Formats: sequence, structure tokens, C-alpha cells
Amino acid sequence: MPAVDSLVCFALYAANRTTTQAYRVLLEPWNLTYPQYIALVTLWSDGPQTVGGLGDALQLDSGTLSPMLARMEAAGYVTRTRGGDDERVVTVSLTARGSALRDELTHVPRCIAAGAGLTDADSARDLIDALHQLTEAMKSLRDHPGTVLDAVGAPRRRA
Repeated sequence: MPAVDSLVCFALYAANRTTTQAYRVLLEPWNLTYPQYIALVTLWSDGPQTVGGLGDALQLDSGTLSPMLARMEAAGYVTRTRGGDDERVVTVSLTARGSALRDELTHVPRCIAAGAGLTDADSARDLIDALHQLTEAMKSLRDHPGTVLDAVGAPRRRA
């Protein structure tokens, strides 16, 4: 067994990478990427969003988000319009084609859940809750590394 197989970070990396690859296979007939899909899911659920709000929701920076939205607009899935009072604010909305994709892609979450071995809504919710907890814990480590370094007695390297 490779040494990396015993690392939590590698298990998370491998699971994330393989999940994204599974989405790629499921979304390929629609020529959609996983980030485009989650943008659509957000717009389906929450309605029109500013580019900034969508970026926050998807945890994507504008350098990644803007070109993606341009491709989605060229494909006819979304429109981008500048705000009335502040021309810097751009709102992203679904087109009729983008809205219609919701019905065409209803199988995707079910396929992912089945592929992950999630047999019911409770098992899915448990996994989602555990992943949210992990995300918050890693944000805390990212934002306050000294606290964790001290807690585990790790040496600090001086720059």
C-alpha cells in the first residue's frame, strides 16, 4: 500500500478528484463542467445572483468565474446584465434554456448518491453534515494555524 493511502489529505484529494471525474462523465452529454453545473444548481435554487454573490456561494474567484459565465452565456444558459444604479454590479440570470436544463439533469444527484453508496436521504445528510464540519474545521486551521500548531506541540519554523 502506498504511504499516501494512510493520509487523510490524500483520501480527501482522491475522493474529490474521482467525484469530479464522475460528474464529468454524467455532464459531458450537455457539454457542462462541474463548476458550470453547480452554478446552474445555485441559480435554479436561489434565483438570479450578482457575480460576486455567485462567486461567494461557489467559492470561486472572479478570475475563474467570469470566463466560466462567459462560456455559459455563449451556450445560451445564462445572461449577464449590468446593474441600474451601479454599472459595476453584474447580475447572472438563467435563460429559458438554462432553466430547462434543470429537468434534463435531475438524474445527476441521484447517480452521484447511488455511486457513493448513499442509500437514503439520511445517509446523504449525514455525509453532507460531516463534510461541512470538516470544511469549517479546515477554515479554522487555515485562518488560525497557530492555535492548532500549539495544540499539537508542533515546532514553528522561523522565516
